[in-house]
Amino acid sequence: MSTPQRTPVEELDYERARDELAEVVRTLEVGGLGLDESVALWERGEQLAKRCEQQLAGARERVEKALEQAEQGE
Repeated sequence: MSTPQRTPVEELDYERARDELAEVVRTLEVGGLGLDESVALWERGEQLAKRCEQQLAGARERVEKALEQAEQGE
Protein backbone atom coordinates (compact mmCIF):
# COMPACT_ATOMS: atom_id res chain seq x y z
CA MET A 1 0.00 0.00 0.00
CA SER A 2 2.87 2.29 -0.74
CA THR A 3 1.03 4.27 -3.40
CA PRO A 4 0.84 7.82 -2.07
CA GLN A 5 -1.98 8.86 -4.41
CA ARG A 6 -4.97 6.53 -4.13
CA THR A 7 -8.23 6.63 -5.99
CA PRO A 8 -11.01 8.07 -3.81
CA VAL A 9 -13.07 5.20 -2.38
CA GLU A 10 -16.34 6.56 -3.80
CA GLU A 11 -14.90 6.24 -7.33
CA LEU A 12 -13.99 2.56 -6.99
CA ASP A 13 -16.12 -0.19 -8.45
CA TYR A 14 -16.85 -3.26 -6.35
CA GLU A 15 -13.98 -5.38 -7.66
CA ARG A 16 -11.32 -2.71 -7.16
CA ALA A 17 -12.60 -1.87 -3.67
CA ARG A 18 -12.69 -5.58 -2.74
CA ASP A 19 -9.17 -6.18 -4.05
CA GLU A 20 -7.75 -3.16 -2.25
CA LEU A 21 -9.55 -4.18 0.95
CA ALA A 22 -7.96 -7.64 0.72
CA GLU A 23 -4.56 -5.97 0.33
CA VAL A 24 -5.23 -3.74 3.35
CA VAL A 25 -6.09 -6.80 5.45
CA ARG A 26 -2.94 -8.64 4.32
CA THR A 27 -0.78 -5.61 5.10
CA LEU A 28 -2.28 -5.17 8.56
CA GLU A 29 -1.93 -8.89 9.32
CA VAL A 30 1.77 -8.84 8.41
CA GLY A 31 2.30 -5.89 10.71
CA GLY A 32 5.46 -3.89 10.96
CA LEU A 33 3.77 -0.55 10.38
CA GLY A 34 3.89 2.40 12.70
CA LEU A 35 0.82 3.33 14.71
CA ASP A 36 -0.20 6.28 12.52
CA GLU A 37 0.29 4.27 9.34
CA SER A 38 -1.70 1.34 10.76
CA VAL A 39 -4.57 3.58 11.83
CA ALA A 40 -4.66 5.31 8.43
CA LEU A 41 -4.69 1.92 6.70
CA TRP A 42 -7.44 0.68 9.03
CA GLU A 43 -9.54 3.76 8.23
CA ARG A 44 -9.06 3.17 4.50
CA GLY A 45 -10.11 -0.45 5.03
CA GLU A 46 -13.29 0.65 6.80
CA GLN A 47 -14.13 2.98 3.91
CA LEU A 48 -13.47 0.21 1.39
CA ALA A 49 -15.67 -2.25 3.30
CA LYS A 50 -18.49 0.29 3.38
CA ARG A 51 -18.11 0.90 -0.37
CA CYS A 52 -18.32 -2.85 -1.04
CA GLU A 53 -21.47 -3.09 1.09
CA GLN A 54 -23.04 -0.19 -0.83
CA GLN A 55 -22.21 -1.78 -4.17
CA LEU A 56 -23.65 -5.13 -3.08
CA ALA A 57 -26.81 -3.49 -1.75
CA GLY A 58 -27.30 -1.73 -5.09
CA ALA A 59 -26.82 -4.98 -6.98
CA ARG A 60 -29.25 -6.75 -4.65
CA GLU A 61 -31.88 -4.07 -5.31
CA ARG A 62 -31.46 -4.44 -9.06
CA VAL A 63 -31.85 -8.21 -8.86
CA GLU A 64 -34.96 -7.91 -6.67
CA LYS A 65 -36.53 -5.43 -9.12
CA ALA A 66 -35.73 -7.70 -12.06
CA LEU A 67 -37.32 -10.66 -10.26
CA GLU A 68 -40.42 -8.62 -9.42
CA GLN A 69 -40.76 -7.54 -13.05
CA ALA A 70 -40.31 -11.12 -14.22
CA GLU A 71 -43.02 -12.33 -11.84
CA GLN A 72 -45.41 -9.59 -12.99
CA GLY A 73 -44.79 -10.52 -16.60
CA GLU A 74 -45.86 -14.13 -16.11
